Amino acid sequence: MLLKAINVQKTFGELHVLGGVGLSVEKGDVVSILGPSGSGKTTLLRCLNFLERADDGQLEFDGRQYAMARMSGRDIADIRKKTGFVFQSYNLFANKTALQNVTEGLIVARKMPRAQAEEIGRRALEKVGLSDRCEYYPSQLSGGQQQRVAIARAIAAEPQIIYFDEPTSALDPELIGEVLAVMRQLADDGMTMLVVTHELNFARYVSNKVIFMEHGRIVEQGPAREFFENPREERTRAFLQTVGDRLPPKPSTQGREI
Repeated sequence: MLLKAINVQKTFGELHVLGGVGLSVEKGDVVSILGPSGSGKTTLLRCLNFLERADDGQLEFDGRQYAMARMSGRDIADIRKKTGFVFQSYNLFANKTALQNVTEGLIVARKMPRAQAEEIGRRALEKVGLSDRCEYYPSQLSGGQQQRVAIARAIAAEPQIIYFDEPTSALDPELIGEVLAVMRQLADDGMTMLVVTHELNFARYVSNKVIFMEHGRIVEQGPAREFFENPREERTRAFLQTVGDRLPPKPSTQGREI
């Protein structure tokens, strides 16, 4: 077990955003988290990477156990060295090239020699199909290209798991496919991913597990095929019926479907 979260709780004022959420992720899993807006999906992801501090809950990560509300700064730093995070809004430095955006964390946070960091950065950009854009600034890149730079930045650190927070939600429809193609390739390469997404095609045919959340709780979770073809909960069935018109036809390549 790479990651296990138990009874994660988070409130903002009087709003109980997470009400005892638990999940587990094995090495190599691609887990999609679905749910309506305001269901707590992004807050859960941010708590797992300590961008938000949970009020309660336990985390098992890479063989160690932590009380999430009482984590030390050192423990948080240690976990973040083993994780990557891709935001929906790219979060690139506007005054740095694509390569500099990828290498900044390696050089500054990890004290890696610049030449070594640039070699890793170029390989990461090549992996996301941007080897010819190393010296381009974010303003010279499309939204899809900027998000691929953000993914390259995440994979350059060689994380054990990457968290994706709705990575295509800020993109024009014609640019979504290029980002999802990169994520599918990462999945095929065995990268462990926890993905908050509205892309049902990705959840169904690339993920091997799906979680459905509402009102800060997990309503249902299970294998992707079972979730879509035979959901157990009435609320899950209602959700899938509501969004069913947006579910694309089954692709010719099965991907990671189980």
